[in-house]
Amino acid sequence: MNTVLVAVIVINIILALLFSLGAAPILVWVERRVAGFIQDRLGPNRCNINGFRLGGLIQSFADMLKLVFKEDFKAKAIKEKFVFTLAPVIVFVSAFLSYMVMPFADNLVIGSQTFIMQGLPINLGALWFLAFAGLSIYGIILGGWSSNNKYSLLGSIRAGAQVISYEASMTLALVSLLVTYGSINLVDMVNFQSKLLFGFIPAWGIVIQPLAAVIFIVTAFAEANRTPFDIAEGESEIVGGYHTEYSAMKFGLFFVGEYVAMSASSALIVTLFFGGYNLPWLGTDTLKENFHTIMLAIIVILPLLSLLFGRWIIKNNVWPSRDDKRNNESKWLIRVLILINIIVIGILGCFLINGITETTTNIAVAIIQIATFAIKLLLMNFVFVWVRWTLPRFRYDQLQNLGWKILLPLSIANIFLTALVVVGLGV
Repeated sequence: MNTVLVAVIVINIILALLFSLGAAPILVWVERRVAGFIQDRLGPNRCNINGFRLGGLIQSFADMLKLVFKEDFKAKAIKEKFVFTLAPVIVFVSAFLSYMVMPFADNLVIGSQTFIMQGLPINLGALWFLAFAGLSIYGIILGGWSSNNKYSLLGSIRAGAQVISYEASMTLALVSLLVTYGSINLVDMVNFQSKLLFGFIPAWGIVIQPLAAVIFIVTAFAEANRTPFDIAEGESEIVGGYHTEYSAMKFGLFFVGEYVAMSASSALIVTLFFGGYNLPWLGTDTLKENFHTIMLAIIVILPLLSLLFGRWIIKNNVWPSRDDKRNNESKWLIRVLILINIIVIGILGCFLINGITETTTNIAVAIIQIATFAIKLLLMNFVFVWVRWTLPRFRYDQLQNLGWKILLPLSIANIFLTALVVVGLGV
């Protein structure tokens, strides 16, 4: 195994960890700050390390550290202790593995070798996601049953009823996409979306398959057990549902697993419907052909965007500790932005001066696509948070009606319509 192959494998694994598990504390922070903004309050911003609060981000790390060292309490009524312990592990591992096939960039070509830019270099694509995302329900059901608690059992029963309500619609929505894209490989799907409709409209899934997009996004909220489809937890009805009896790091695995599942669902939605790692009108080939122009554009645009972002932070007091005279974090944030600008512009300038080879072009294009994927992923995660703090929880019967009477017939009709269009146009 050569050095380049090992390096690419390590980078892919690190990216998968950062975008899934590493993003969990950041998503918790985003959740709290967005909730505070919607409810007209600040959110957590007091926790600090030597005066540094990082806008409240330290609070997320403190909470996760607390869960690690918190006492793990088990009720005496719990009989199946092994199953009770295994349940949160199943939920967490299933959510994490479902993320491993998300492509971060187009296939990277270095010399004569081609590398797949995803955590696991396999071609199962969306089928892998469905398999492991569906497997997580076993952890929820086993956790509720083994807790020997009526509220927990009700939560697990609700979860079982929920999964059969939305899973069929989600799968059928995906079938219409497979007919459209002609492949189960996620990289092929993203590359299909780099095309243009009528010469100027990006052929994103949201444009080609708007109905499938709506169905899939709605069912993805249920897949991740996020409001308005968190009836398996239902704090106002069944205490905490399936994880009522869990504490310490066992509860932490359920908690982190939810955010990893949310990130995985967001990544798949971005990949299937929003062009994945591609910029609008700038596919992989276009990026490579116009790379010098794009680098010059980055050198000009990046400082302007950083300046606007810094001014927005100061003007709107987004960083809540900016008036702290002992440690003005807004100034530190702007200094970091300036440092990032200097590093990025310096690297791009060296490339322009010294010339760019085919290999460096391919690597630079991969970096641009990884950054594009990360930004789209963050925006989609924001939508998940936004919906949670905007819509109320569906009733148990409302979810059943939505899944069986609305989403399922629509997804079946969409398959027939897609098949007619594909056969009729001969594509």
